[in-house]
Amino acid sequence: MALVRELIVDQFGAMVGLHSERLQVTLKKEVIAEAPLIGLEQVVISGRGISLSANAIAACCEQGIPIHFLSSRGQPYAALYSAGLTGTVQTRRAQLLAYGDGRGLALARAFAEGKIRNQANLLKYMAKYRKETDATLYRELRLVAGEVLSHVIDLDRLRGGCVDDVREQVLSVEGRAAQKYWAAVKLVVPAELGWPGREGRGARDPLNSALNYGYGILYGQVERALVLAGLDPYAGFIHADRPGKPSLVLDLIEEFRQAVVDRTVLGLVNKGVALEQDEAGRLTEGTRRMLAERVLGRLEESTERYEGKRHALRVILQMQARHLATYVRGDRERYEPFVAGW
Repeated sequence: MALVRELIVDQFGAMVGLHSERLQVTLKKEVIAEAPLIGLEQVVISGRGISLSANAIAACCEQGIPIHFLSSRGQPYAALYSAGLTGTVQTRRAQLLAYGDGRGLALARAFAEGKIRNQANLLKYMAKYRKETDATLYRELRLVAGEVLSHVIDLDRLRGGCVDDVREQVLSVEGRAAQKYWAAVKLVVPAELGWPGREGRGARDPLNSALNYGYGILYGQVERALVLAGLDPYAGFIHADRPGKPSLVLDLIEEFRQAVVDRTVLGLVNKGVALEQDEAGRLTEGTRRMLAERVLGRLEESTERYEGKRHALRVILQMQARHLATYVRGDRERYEPFVAGW
């Protein structure tokens, strides 16, 4: 049986059980998928009406395999991890202390800078393929990329003793850059989609729904990387603390949204791939599965130059989480955001 790195279960009525050192997914007593525990890195449960046996959960925990739960719209609402993965203390103590000093401020700037640079680079990437076919669009995308990038200077000008002193300013800079970025993205979205522009939670149009679902898939990968690095996913720096809000996940994901999700989803719509929805405006099971496979596939198969070598995006994500941990512990002098090439 071939090794499976990610098991995605999204069919209503499916049951995930344990059978002879492998997870087995059945639907109406028929086996529809199997995944050996050896080599399995995660399980993604997407949608409602899906059951897991206690034996399957125990086996995943024993093997250190996380189980992520997403709504049909891609909203993460739970995750199961082995207690051994969340039992580190030293790094978490340092993480909490970093919030109140210059380390937290530096991290807030770095996360925001990474997001802005990646937005600008994705616009440049989309522009270079239109240089010969649409010179006007090429120039406009390049122009906006420069405008987005200029907001990094605004981050450099921020002064304060801790992140609380500048949080609102950081969010304001991020917001202004994002407005320009999404306005430029709209220029490359096929007109027949009738895209209204970027909308977050609750969006009903297919493109925003696909982006939101893709971010939900990425969210689980970021949370896993942080947990493996010994960090607390709920103690962030830019995103304010709220009960049940994984602020650090929302911080670190900013460095990877464009390279992993935006590029994947925009590539699909520009190739004419249909994003199908049901009568309630939700992505169909088939579309959700396709998006999950494409996003996870990009993490596994796409490489970027990082610290002098080419690495898969998943490896870079884990290395960034470890760099974050060593920085808050004082073992690393600086934390540099991940910036994808174009």
